[in-house]
Amino acid sequence: MSESRAESFSGEWQGPGLTPRQVRVTLIGIAFALFLASLDQTIVATAIPRIVADLDGFDRFTWISTSYIVASTSVVLITGAVSDVYGRKWLFVGGIAIFLVGSALAAISPTMNALIAFRAVQGLGGGMIMALTFVTIADLYSPAERGKYMGLIAAIFGVSSVLGPTLGGFITDQLSWQWIFIVNIPLGIPIIVLFVRMFPDAKRTGPARKIDWVGAALIVLAIVPVLLGLSWGGNQFEWSSPQVISALVIGGVMAIVFVLYESRIPNPILPLAVFRNRIVGIGLLVSFLTGLAMFGAIFFVPLFFQGVLGASPTASGSFLTPMMLGIVFGAASSGQILSRTGGHYRIQGVLGLSVMTVRLFGLSRVSGDTTHGYALTSAVIMGFGLGTSFPIYTTAIQNSVPQQFLGVATSASQFFRSVGGSIGLALFGSYLVRQFKSEMQANLPDEAFDAVPPLLLERITENPNALLRPEASESLMSAFAASGESGTELGLKVLDSIRDSLANAIGDIFFLAFIFVLISVVAAAFIREIPLKGRSGVPGKPAPEPGPASTPADD
Repeated sequence: MSESRAESFSGEWQGPGLTPRQVRVTLIGIAFALFLASLDQTIVATAIPRIVADLDGFDRFTWISTSYIVASTSVVLITGAVSDVYGRKWLFVGGIAIFLVGSALAAISPTMNALIAFRAVQGLGGGMIMALTFVTIADLYSPAERGKYMGLIAAIFGVSSVLGPTLGGFITDQLSWQWIFIVNIPLGIPIIVLFVRMFPDAKRTGPARKIDWVGAALIVLAIVPVLLGLSWGGNQFEWSSPQVISALVIGGVMAIVFVLYESRIPNPILPLAVFRNRIVGIGLLVSFLTGLAMFGAIFFVPLFFQGVLGASPTASGSFLTPMMLGIVFGAASSGQILSRTGGHYRIQGVLGLSVMTVRLFGLSRVSGDTTHGYALTSAVIMGFGLGTSFPIYTTAIQNSVPQQFLGVATSASQFFRSVGGSIGLALFGSYLVRQFKSEMQANLPDEAFDAVPPLLLERITENPNALLRPEASESLMSAFAASGESGTELGLKVLDSIRDSLANAIGDIFFLAFIFVLISVVAAAFIREIPLKGRSGVPGKPAPEPGPASTPADD
């Protein structure tokens, strides 16, 4: 079907079948549920030292976050697809309940392995919450209103990212690390009660549609190995290790099997025809590329402030707050503009992404002489440009598919952004290690090779710890001071070399992110605008089975 037939989905939006008060209360419940789920992605960071001290397992502590991310990402697509068949309400309630059970179990974890497993349970619930949040917003509000609420939800996600580390540190210091999980329970139970009482429980009309459980299993078997491989690469294992290669190969093979299987059954869990819609395809590409750049930028901005500009760990983390507030303001204002202008999302998206592109290019020019003000201003403006994209492409994707595919199309947008982020972290992290070592070998003063033992020199060229840990810096200076009369001066030169090498490597990462976002700008320029339209339905109730016109628009 041609893309122009997407406009055949337009119609008078009948509303969610709720009173204005019920809609507002439901929105509040959704917002609080999302806040809890997204907060748990970052609140653990500042508690990790205490957790490691209590449970040991230093070699596995990164899995406290990785298990949550892998579990939540793997369930997003399945949740969206299942909600299109069975509705949103009880999946939403179930997601919150699973999240709370995981929180309770995590709080009483006796070992590091148990905590990692229970964080995965939390991730399953959190992924369901996130998948259903954006879909339910589409159920509650007409497309003409939806942009501002999508922006609001994206802003909540940004606020939780800002508050997470600070709140986690406060709770850990005042109570214990267990309370960062316990606190979810008294906050989450009222949300479940609210959903049970207020969220509509409409039953599906029309012929029953079976769930493609084989397809659901194949999705998991494709996603999990890929995410594990990306998490392992450059961290637990070398990229060329059998573990990483086999995980990526298994994931790739299962993805091919999934596509072949889905293309041959009548009711696939992920209708591949949806992705032939050019608006959906471009929207998912932009989501993937901005997710890739976003996670890379957020991860390396504090490293630049701490390692290159000499900020303390606390201060370097606080410099991230203005950037996140830029994301929040960009998302909220972009959603408002989208709703008020009637959906000119092509030009709005191009402008927002262009702002991000320009500032990423500016950050790619950073050096050891860059000022705090320049770096901070660039990060804030970059965050604003990034934030503008959040409501735009989710709304555009939702507006281009019929109601019965709303859940899977919306969750696909979140999924592609998350996978982009995982790939971005793996790609940029691996590049940083290699490029820093290369820069150090080029910048290290020649006399340093004769001043200190080769083993110390090897450590210096492989990581920038001397800039990040005071004791490492003192050890380096002591070693060079002991080498002779000019040893102290030589040690300072080596520190400058480390600083310049780290700045150059991080600048290269920002340049790579600039390239990826520039590609997204070009792609966004070709997205087709169709008027923001309405569709019938209530939250929790998929639309009736479509007639011939109600299939995903293709190109």
